Amino acid sequence: MINARADVNQLLPLKYRWAWERYLAGCNNHWTEVAMQADIALWRSPGGLSHDERLMLKRNLGFFATAESLVANNLVLAVYRQLTNPECRQYLLRQAFEEAVHTHTFQYVCESLALNEGKLFNMYREVPSIADKDAWALQFTQALEDPDFHTGTVESDQRFLRDLIAFYVVFEGMWFYTGFAQILSLGRRNKMVGIAEQYQYILRDESIHLNFGIDVINQIKIENPHLWSEVFQREVRDMLAQGCELEIAYGRETMPRPMLGLSAESCEQYLRFVTDRRCVQLGLGALFGATENPFPWRSEVVDLQKEKNFFETRVTEYQTGVGLAWD
Repeated sequence: MINARADVNQLLPLKYRWAWERYLAGCNNHWTEVAMQADIALWRSPGGLSHDERLMLKRNLGFFATAESLVANNLVLAVYRQLTNPECRQYLLRQAFEEAVHTHTFQYVCESLALNEGKLFNMYREVPSIADKDAWALQFTQALEDPDFHTGTVESDQRFLRDLIAFYVVFEGMWFYTGFAQILSLGRRNKMVGIAEQYQYILRDESIHLNFGIDVINQIKIENPHLWSEVFQREVRDMLAQGCELEIAYGRETMPRPMLGLSAESCEQYLRFVTDRRCVQLGLGALFGATENPFPWRSEVVDLQKEKNFFETRVTEYQTGVGLAWD
């Protein structure tokens, strides 16, 4: 998985069948822009959305718009260089494309609603909870973006493993979940249904990203058990706790008052539930003992207990290959 001496250009025979299956799942979930006429009409209507709903939506878009670029840059500039398995690299190429589609989606939404794109995309500098999350994430890219960084020592291997956990488990597996709950709650009330549909497909992509990342992390642990020391495990638990608190703060700032059947308190409970789920997936003990999901309706979109089985069906209505025109 890391520090391999094998030929990184030799895909077959596959060593990690699960990595290839993740790649195929991503290809089967291909999708594109969704019509937004109803969203545009509702957004333009003076009484279409409340002030709190508009604030939540704009801050949601402000975080996701830059977050997807941050993840994509980390994949291309860092993770791809250090993972030395060809089928994993094949999946990373697919994931990088999906991150580009997600960034395109947020630009498409902003343009469709005639939002101030400069102000929206600059929220990661101006909104404290968004700035805090991005600052926390950036500390886990500094070493990997260094062209002189290489795995091969215990220290550097643990640094790489730590950064993978930060991005796949915290960033994609925890931080996106408050925003998903907020936008999908709008959709459940027949509001901003086009945006909600696009978020549903993004959530499908992100769940595959998360599960791929956890599989990579756990495979590195199996192949390098000396890296997964008790001291390192405590550090990982602290990271997840910090990530959880940063996302709870984001929930409070994007949703100062209850709405859409949500509240900052219920989102806090939800994040503790999700954090415990991530701990279990990494083989760690739960941090909070939060066994109850306050949003059981999320099972309609993706059940956290069944993330690895959700993508067995094809999203055929958004596969666009047959619509291509060749010169």
